[in-house]
Amino acid sequence: MKLGIRIWILIILLLASVLAIAPWQALQSGVTIESIGRNSTAFEAGLRSGMVIESINNQNVRDVEDYTGIMKNIDYSGDSIRMNFITDQGEFIFLADEDLDITVKNIPPTALMTGLDLSGGSRALVEPKDVDLTHEEMEELISVTEERFNVYGLADVSIRSVEDLEGNLFMMVEIAGATPDDLENLVSEQGVFEAKIGNQTVFEGAEDITSVCRDDATCARIQRPEQTQEGYFSRFEFSIHLSQDAARRHAEITDELEVNVSEDGRYLDKKLDLYLDGEKVSSLAISADLKGRETTQISISGSGTGTTEEDAYEDAEERMNHLQTVLITGSLPYELEIAMLDTISPVLGRQFINYLLVAGIASLIAVALIVFVRYRDFKPSLALLFTSTSETVIILGIAALIGWRLDLASIAGILAVIGTGVDQQIIIIDESKSGDSTGIMEKIKRALAIIIGAYLTSLAALIPIYWAGAGLLRGFAVTTIIGITAGVLITRPAFGDLLKMLEKK
Repeated sequence: MKLGIRIWILIILLLASVLAIAPWQALQSGVTIESIGRNSTAFEAGLRSGMVIESINNQNVRDVEDYTGIMKNIDYSGDSIRMNFITDQGEFIFLADEDLDITVKNIPPTALMTGLDLSGGSRALVEPKDVDLTHEEMEELISVTEERFNVYGLADVSIRSVEDLEGNLFMMVEIAGATPDDLENLVSEQGVFEAKIGNQTVFEGAEDITSVCRDDATCARIQRPEQTQEGYFSRFEFSIHLSQDAARRHAEITDELEVNVSEDGRYLDKKLDLYLDGEKVSSLAISADLKGRETTQISISGSGTGTTEEDAYEDAEERMNHLQTVLITGSLPYELEIAMLDTISPVLGRQFINYLLVAGIASLIAVALIVFVRYRDFKPSLALLFTSTSETVIILGIAALIGWRLDLASIAGILAVIGTGVDQQIIIIDESKSGDSTGIMEKIKRALAIIIGAYLTSLAALIPIYWAGAGLLRGFAVTTIIGITAGVLITRPAFGDLLKMLEKK
């Protein structure tokens, strides 16, 4: 039996799509590093987000449960523990004296990426307050926001520009595994930093700060927590370097201050107050030695509190990292406000996928049975099942190849493609079995002409949906356009060739 060129094209694309989806990932053992603290010993040893951990201290890691069990059995109360991580990118050996700041997840069963609707997390639709941005300005805002999130070390963050039908631009921020409060705190702060002595500004964020010490114990440290009546507090300190202009302003302002002498030492009569988004975050005493002196290096300090030593240390670390991040990335160019904020549980997403698979398979089988009953011939039914399934696999393969995150809207688009595909294939079957004297090739060409007309009208209707709802329906438009285009160019012609081949037999 000789296969036509269009059937071979379908088979080749089908195989390529399976390779892109990579379903064999489900057989791989290990866990993927989702995020890792930039100040942790594991990060300094070379472990990075995205690596697959295969074993720890000669114990195999098959899934998250194995990883959690191994880490729980490690006792850090004594001397430093020798850690031996074997990953898909090599072996990493280091000493650890506290819990590793690593979060992991099971290896995805395929290369397909899912959106928050299916994987869980939070999503915010963000817009600049009282400002209409151009596309270029929005891209600048996204770039600065991405830089800030990268400095925080967050994983699975998606930031993109979306536009509604009225032409309003928004920034869509999606973070897998984050709570709405986490996301709101990250995107709602503009990060305007100022250092003042009295009412005079000494220096500001990225404009005056040339470098910030981070991940270096010689110039960034957190002190051991101390107990108070309310609990514990822990101080942090890190150094920054100023521009010459900022150092000159510091010298001019401090030169006019008086020196106070106390039991603690000699300090100027005013402090250096640090403000973040208009709120005072710290006040630093200025040594008398700095009076009228141009210095390009100063120390920034603050503290964290908690009911336990560990809580106080973690709070201090979080506050220091946040302040360092703002100083490194600078303030966002616009004040932002959240137009929409929502979250979804990954459990609901998994249940939806399971129900969807069952419903999709049942629908295709039902349609095939109806075709068999209608035409009393199982050959068209088998051809319909094959091409409809192939079309779905091709859509998923293209999504995996371009890194498109499948969400509920995307799944709805795939269902719409299956429905229209079945309709169009029934048109081809009807035309091929019509009783006129026209040859089967002419009948199929006539059916394909009808299908192409329907494709063009569907395409015209889908283009505005791409922008509808500020991009929330983009997944539906993208998957539907991919599906109906693949149908018209690949699967419908191949289906016609299958029918001709079956008729000849």
